Amino acid sequence: MMRRALTAVSCLALLLAAAATPVRAADWRMEAAGSRLEFTALFEKTAAPGVFREFDTRLRFDPEKPADSRLEVSIKVVSADMMSVDINNAIRAAEWFDFARFPQAEFRTTDIRRIEANRYVARGALTLKGLQQAVEVPFTWSAVPAPAGARGTFAGMEGEFILRRSAFGIGSGEWAATNVIGAEVRVKFRVRLRSDG
Repeated sequence: MMRRALTAVSCLALLLAAAATPVRAADWRMEAAGSRLEFTALFEKTAAPGVFREFDTRLRFDPEKPADSRLEVSIKVVSADMMSVDINNAIRAAEWFDFARFPQAEFRTTDIRRIEANRYVARGALTLKGLQQAVEVPFTWSAVPAPAGARGTFAGMEGEFILRRSAFGIGSGEWAATNVIGAEVRVKFRVRLRSDG
């Protein structure tokens, strides 16, 4: 009888300890096949779309405790594709992305907060073309069905935000004026993530 009582007390203690232990944020890795990073500029008031073919996202995130989370995004700027050979050659130049000196951009969060339900905002620093600016990136978070035969937990984050190209020296010199190339660039992303935790 005493042994059973001790066993019951031990089990109860373990359950209470488990309940008291805070839920830890999961580590998420990007699935490139289901992810996309797009940007759209305006050329003579007409949309000029582009995409970064290569980027990576690493996220430590607990939807219930976003303040303990962090997000890191690295972008191979040299993978920019605006669907035109001539434009792709032009944006390599120093006036635009300056591929030779700045082949990569990075975004690192300083804070992630929930706005409501599954909507969040990530605040951090974007480094692009050697310049760093504070940026707010709103996004939605949702569970995603696992592909057939895949292991782990899958989720998706999507969002869009506006950048002013002049803040990063994109389109300098004769291209600094905004009458031909618009001042704002819309960035849109869809990221598929997997956690093995």
